[in-house]
Amino acid sequence: MNRLLAVIALCTLAACAAPPAVPEAAQSTSAALLIGEQHDAPEHQLFHREAIQALAERGVLAAVALEMAEQGASTAGLAAQASEEQVRQALRWNEQGWPWASYGPAVMAAVGAGVPVIGANLPRDRMRAAMDDSALDALLPGPALKAQQQAIRLGHCGLLPETQIQPMTRVQIARDRAMAQTLVAARVPGKTVVLLAGAGHVDPQLGVPQHLPAGFENKSEALPAGAQPQKDYCEDMRRGMAK
Repeated sequence: MNRLLAVIALCTLAACAAPPAVPEAAQSTSAALLIGEQHDAPEHQLFHREAIQALAERGVLAAVALEMAEQGASTAGLAAQASEEQVRQALRWNEQGWPWASYGPAVMAAVGAGVPVIGANLPRDRMRAAMDDSALDALLPGPALKAQQQAIRLGHCGLLPETQIQPMTRVQIARDRAMAQTLVAARVPGKTVVLLAGAGHVDPQLGVPQHLPAGFENKSEALPAGAQPQKDYCEDMRRGMAK
């Protein structure tokens, strides 16, 4: 199972063309704006920063929640003038999984505006329990559960044994539920919580929106695919699983 845990952080790339205009995203009036990215598309991370700045300038940004940090991590206790190192420590940043150079500008834009940045992802030490939690299977309708299982197969390049599809799907569902719980906890009436996550997590039929309570207004914005990735993720995964 160690190999299984080792590949959980590798994410499916979104398939799509150019990010929507920032002003459009910045006009969000929903309680939550879910921005789904392709993790290796620099233009997506640029969009993050510009959208956050625009919402902050309107005075409607409640918080920024991150797939890139675990639940419990937060910059809420930091001053707007906090250094990048202080922010990384507060978020318990994992540089190996998430290059700070990519995400730091958006994070620091929020911190500099006096807006808390919070971890939204399921803590790694809870992933094993999620794999064995059959109750998670019932959190998606049958067709959506099957679609999520297929997404896991494709997202892991067809390299996972079929016996691992169900545990991995449960982890994905648990992660989506954790992000949804984080959004609900961070809600501020009249303002918008922004979630930055992979495109699959913001899918209204499969991801975080499925776990938000009825009446919780939210908008999902899956950013179109950027340039072709510069690395072969499937080859990296093959090497990682061979260790």
